[in-house]
Amino acid sequence: MGKYLNYTKNFYFIFTVLFVVWMVFIDTNDIVSHFKLRAKLRELEKQKEFYQERKEKVTAEREELMSNYELLEKFARERYLMKRKTEDLYVIIEE
Repeated sequence: MGKYLNYTKNFYFIFTVLFVVWMVFIDTNDIVSHFKLRAKLRELEKQKEFYQERKEKVTAEREELMSNYELLEKFARERYLMKRKTEDLYVIIEE
């Protein structure tokens, strides 16, 4: 036991222990912050995948709409409630 007490009196040992404690728990780049940032990075990567898939889907729909005039007209009528001059438009809202 006395052998270990000699190490605790050593300046370099004390400095090393304090430095490790500082870097692990107190510093702005501590281990807890790294775990939080790593979790945030995983979440953002999942969001990136979702938005890339969504972008591909929207691009495919856009290409389909621009190539087919009848589909474009149907889309405009349903989504934006557009109509021809000779037509009447009735919107039914279900509760």
